[in-house]
Amino acid sequence: MAGKAKVVLTDYVWESLDVEKKTLAGLADLVPMQTKKPDEFLKEAADCDALLNTYAGPITAADMAKMPKCKIIARYGIGVDTIDLEAATQAGIIVTNNPTYCIEEVAEHAFSMMLACARKIAFYDRLVRAGRWEVPPGKPMFRVSGSTLGLVGFGNIARQVAIRAVAFGMKVLFADPFVKAGQFGDLGTKCELEQLFRESDYVSLHPPLMAETRKMMNDSTFSQMKPTAFLINCGRGPLVDTDALVRALDAKKIAGCALDTTDPEPLPNPHPLRNRENVIINPHAAWYSEQAMVGLQAGAPGEVRRVLTGEWPVNVVNRAVKGKSRAGL
Repeated sequence: MAGKAKVVLTDYVWESLDVEKKTLAGLADLVPMQTKKPDEFLKEAADCDALLNTYAGPITAADMAKMPKCKIIARYGIGVDTIDLEAATQAGIIVTNNPTYCIEEVAEHAFSMMLACARKIAFYDRLVRAGRWEVPPGKPMFRVSGSTLGLVGFGNIARQVAIRAVAFGMKVLFADPFVKAGQFGDLGTKCELEQLFRESDYVSLHPPLMAETRKMMNDSTFSQMKPTAFLINCGRGPLVDTDALVRALDAKKIAGCALDTTDPEPLPNPHPLRNRENVIINPHAAWYSEQAMVGLQAGAPGEVRRVLTGEWPVNVVNRAVKGKSRAGL
């Protein structure tokens, strides 16, 4: 219909688009796609006013130049590592994310994975399914209460993990250059990464993915961990050097790991990380709950509607774009 904006949805992992259609009704035509890379959606997005984005990317400066009318790229998720934020700012494109929709879910998943490692839940389940009813194969196991959890990054999700850990009687260490000691009360003790790796029985990853954190878990950092320690990753897969993780497990430098995200993703089959008794792998499921799905679907299209109606969005990632955006905001 003439006069309506055009909104391209690059990809999605839910069954219905009723939320998007209702949110944009009367304002924009929605063009849903299922793509993985920009060259698959750019032809359709060349004249779009807004881009809704789940996983398809990375979206670079060159890609943005091919969308001269695009006023906003709205991500459904939390991370924006697949979008060149500086290029978006230079192009006058607002970038938004959805930072709160799955905080509880990811925290619960990370802590559940930690408990599963501690109590060998997945290992014993596989043992019983194979017809064996034995306790000794899971030894040694150690009490969670009194053990140490190290949180790399201390943002919203990590702090929720810390609350759960404290309730279980754990000592919590955290390393985060953007958080001051005592800023969040008695939830944890701030320390340097070296101390965290050296003292933690469980290391859980929660930093944003950026140049400084990409493959931060490598041969060097694995060598600093206890041989009885477990790695938990419900953050971004590329935080971990996958080859280094395989080497660490082979050399018994760590006791095991639980991964909701991997690099690459999905993890190829076969792969050296698969079929290990001390490795738990989930298919990037930590974000999901029925409640989180409601928040996920509503967030990004809501931001698009705000921009298209002349409002400043709620969760802007590249705030320097304000005052020079294509939307005139």
